[in-house]
Amino acid sequence: MSTVLSEPGAAQRQLPYSVRFEWGLDGARAVVPGADLAVVVDVLSFTTCVSVAVDRGAQVFPYPMRDAGASEFAAHRGASLAGPRGSEGLSLSPRSLRAAHTLDRVVLPSPNGATISHELISSARKVVAVSLRNAAATADWVHSELPADAVIAVIAAGEAWRHGALRPALEDELGAGAFLAGLAAAGRHNFSPEAAAAGAAFDAAEPHLDAVLRGCSSGRELVDAGYAEDVAIAAELDASSVVAVLEDGCFRGFPAS
Repeated sequence: MSTVLSEPGAAQRQLPYSVRFEWGLDGARAVVPGADLAVVVDVLSFTTCVSVAVDRGAQVFPYPMRDAGASEFAAHRGASLAGPRGSEGLSLSPRSLRAAHTLDRVVLPSPNGATISHELISSARKVVAVSLRNAAATADWVHSELPADAVIAVIAAGEAWRHGALRPALEDELGAGAFLAGLAAAGRHNFSPEAAAAGAAFDAAEPHLDAVLRGCSSGRELVDAGYAEDVAIAAELDASSVVAVLEDGCFRGFPAS
């Protein structure tokens, strides 16, 4: 079945489910409106970078592209501008953020997770960044902070093919699934089938998560390019107890409870 929709209807918005799961910026635009919480997942590497940075007490400003506008954006906020992975200094590499001598305020551009987060600043009630590192902590925070009937929209950022089309990325499904499995364990219910399937995918992969992350397309691409340590950091399941909450345009760290 192939249908082109001008606006998402109730089915595409995953109504009346209170826990939803979708892909990419268009998916966020479909399922986030009306939600109490939007959850952005970009495991390799935006939300893992955010987790590493807020663990160190830093503030992370998401921004779509590293261009002249990003430089001005960073200057107005008194923040360092991170470069693409492989550039000197701070970059879209968890290793660079962990190794930095000092880390305070950083603008972190990326075409996937940061782009979605930046748009949600003005359209979502509350936003968190989830990776495998802080999935359980964020689920615990949701359990303590939000009522049982809160609407939660989980967005896997995915990657992009060269012509710009969305490429669903296994690592983001697993990161989302880790968080969703935590919600289920805490007693949340009314999951959409899409959300339930992501949780089941994580449950299946968890016993050999490191190997799955290294072996999936995105992981292999990074390992082959010399960034195996970034993949290893991304695979640090539940290593962080800090929740990354988007407030006043930047992600800040908060304790899980």
